Amino acid sequence: MELLYQYAWLIPLLPLLGAAFVGIGLISLNKATNNLRQIAAVFIVSIVGIAMVMSFGIFWSQIQGHEVYTRSIEWASAGDFHLQMGYVIDNLTSLMLVIVTTVAFLVMIYTDGYMAHDPGYVRFYAYLSIFSSSMLGLVVSPNLVQIYIFWELVGMCSYLLIGFWYDKKAAADACQKAFVTNRVGDFGLLLGILGLYWATGSFDFAVIGERLEDLIASGAISIGLATLFAVLVFLGPVAKSAQFPLHVWLPDAMEGPTPISALIHAATMVAAGVFLVARIYPILEPVPMAMNIIACTGAATAFIGATIALTQNDIKKGLAYSTMSQLGYMVMAMGLGSYSAGLFHLMTHAYFKAMLFLCSGSVIHGMEAVVGHNPVLAQDMRLMGGLRKYMPITAYTFLIGNLAICGIFPFAGFWSKDEILGQAFQANPVLWFIGWITAGLTAFYMFRMYFMTFEGEFRGNDTGIRQQLFTASGVVFGPGAMDVKEGEDHGHSDSPHESPITMALPLVILAIPSLAIGLVGMPWNNLFEAFIHAPGEVVSGEEFELTEFLIMAGLSIAIAVSGIIVAALMYRLKKIDPAAIAEKYPALYKFSLNKWYVDDIYEQVFVIGSRRIARQIMEVDSRVVDGAVNLTGLATLLSGEGLKYLETGRAQFYALIVFGAVLGFVLVFSIT
Repeated sequence: MELLYQYAWLIPLLPLLGAAFVGIGLISLNKATNNLRQIAAVFIVSIVGIAMVMSFGIFWSQIQGHEVYTRSIEWASAGDFHLQMGYVIDNLTSLMLVIVTTVAFLVMIYTDGYMAHDPGYVRFYAYLSIFSSSMLGLVVSPNLVQIYIFWELVGMCSYLLIGFWYDKKAAADACQKAFVTNRVGDFGLLLGILGLYWATGSFDFAVIGERLEDLIASGAISIGLATLFAVLVFLGPVAKSAQFPLHVWLPDAMEGPTPISALIHAATMVAAGVFLVARIYPILEPVPMAMNIIACTGAATAFIGATIALTQNDIKKGLAYSTMSQLGYMVMAMGLGSYSAGLFHLMTHAYFKAMLFLCSGSVIHGMEAVVGHNPVLAQDMRLMGGLRKYMPITAYTFLIGNLAICGIFPFAGFWSKDEILGQAFQANPVLWFIGWITAGLTAFYMFRMYFMTFEGEFRGNDTGIRQQLFTASGVVFGPGAMDVKEGEDHGHSDSPHESPITMALPLVILAIPSLAIGLVGMPWNNLFEAFIHAPGEVVSGEEFELTEFLIMAGLSIAIAVSGIIVAALMYRLKKIDPAAIAEKYPALYKFSLNKWYVDDIYEQVFVIGSRRIARQIMEVDSRVVDGAVNLTGLATLLSGEGLKYLETGRAQFYALIVFGAVLGFVLVFSIT
């Protein structure tokens, strides 16, 4: 087993080698490599499979009590400055390795069916492989510098995958939006890293935490400055984990192919922010003000994401706002000091949300048989309905994921979300109340999605609705995308169909942890907390309070069931008309439908505002700067033209000028 630790560096390296090998083939022998698409896919999936097996081996060894393993080399040195690079294997690393490799492996299998007819099939696998390598490198990083390097690589891969269909304007715009938004957070992260190094002289998490605590205690650094450094570092997770107010890129990122929504925007990259908060927990813990800011940011994000998801009709964007909301729960837990609860929800959410996204891809795949390759129509839930009889595997796995995310006993989300809410109630009842209300909203919008998609009558063949939706969307299609006519005429069936086995099998496999993995975190036998706990924390083994558990669990289930009942009355039984509610409260409806107008505010302030500033700067440049340069040139030209008449070549004339100058000086000095 020790040999496995010594070669653990192969886990991130193997997917990188796979991506490099296939990438070189695409660059040098493009046609031949694309003709061998199945072989390339099997090769990359196998490489990730090997990394997954190694990850499970390390995970099992850590469960057995293997000590923390660190291996490093000196990467750079100058005087007293020494920078180490390498990898660390501890309980948190082993857990994240398993999550990343299992989800990546299943998503890659699913991709074979979803991207089967896409000309970029091989390129997509290469991108998935290099992303997996970057994410695995991130989770094994032993210090802030190495984390930042892989943090940027993960971001780069995200931009490549969001903009995979780069000839489609919406995808290209979404890619740019993700890039710019994440630049804000990453710049804050960089400033925070530099500030912490200035204060402590180290990039190592534990060392920074110890020295920062001593510096604060001695008064060498004020609590305000320490809070500033901690919040700057937290800006990185705010952007990467789509926390308010840097969440705006995540829904637009759904323009990329659905497999990346499952891998990046549900299970791995967006969870990297929560992972980083866990890694820097020794730095954050001595700074209570920063912890409060983190907790409040998470609570606000959870609530805002849930309220926006209430009115979304695009199935993927609804899941995107759901992801944003659930990430808010994790961040809130971290800020409240519930370290293991936040990571427990990260693990359960990774599996059931990846499954929900893959289910949405299966639905889109089935809908395209009816409406054609038109994202406006294929992803709109108003055109769905009744899909359960056509796509039973997709429907029942989606239902399992729904029950998990809603926190219904005994599904995975019940245990992880209930633990967060229980600890929030003890730490901050106000934040608990926000989380509790959000749980009810989550149950409502998730079952709204389920009922609109899988129950009732199929609405996909209603040409009136199709044309109405397309006209109302106002979408302008770019090159490579379908126009209205194409979207209406390219369906080849009157009803959807179940997805192929390569797509259905990952759904079934992911349904198992979505149902059962929460059992490792039962409060009376919390194996997860015994395995994953904050650095330096000793698990106390407090006596289980059955009454307290029943009260908190009862409240959680009650609010979730209430949300499900309201959704059923509206969208299944048709006892309540949602359109009438929207007409009665138009301001609230539009507030949710328009995403709290955050995008509109950013458009006016940052996009249009930046253009106005740029135009003003251009005016200053053209009138003032260019004017000064041109005036200097004109003055030089005129003075040269005037002086040339004084250059006669006659000595008498030059003597006269000298005499005149001397006379002038005499007169001036005599007067003064």
